Amino acid sequence: MQSPLLLIRLILVWITLSFLALAQQVPPPPAAVDDNFIQKQFGSTCKLMPGPPQLKADLDGDGIEDLVVAGHCTNPLADQAEDNFTVVDPYNTFYGYGNTKITTQFASEDPATRGLVLLVIHGAGAEAWRAATPKAKFVIINLPFKQIAVKKLAVKKKTVMAIYAEETGGDRMTSATFWDGKKYRYQPIGSGMGD
Repeated sequence: MQSPLLLIRLILVWITLSFLALAQQVPPPPAAVDDNFIQKQFGSTCKLMPGPPQLKADLDGDGIEDLVVAGHCTNPLADQAEDNFTVVDPYNTFYGYGNTKITTQFASEDPATRGLVLLVIHGAGAEAWRAATPKAKFVIINLPFKQIAVKKLAVKKKTVMAIYAEETGGDRMTSATFWDGKKYRYQPIGSGMGD
């Protein structure tokens, strides 16, 4: 009489363990941020810049992780419509003229920084910035940076996440670029990028 009862118990234990094994399956590895990923998102004229960190934070305040990476783009306007991103120039807009059709032609004096951009992907859904169709993508041009970080910034009694940049040049100027709900804005901060 005990063997049918024992058999039923073993079957129930096996079914329970099977369900637990299915529930604990390892999720797929996150999308790697490499040149292939960048060119898929921003077109063939853009590539990842080695060196600066890849930063992840909620830049647009929607609670979903966004991505910021430094890159080089030779002609971002050429791929803008096809790859569904927006080229923005908050730096020159702050100083009075941000028409990207003109400011993309501004060349840096230093060939190493020519075409230097920040590539931003606003995440969508559970996959965040890795989503096949992100919420929005931006190429931030003409921001003269050596080093970048993402930190909180107080703007009009509100705290937002901002991209802090230690700018190129002898004065070691620090600036913040932040999403105001409609567009990216540039704000000079001062000197040094202390933690």
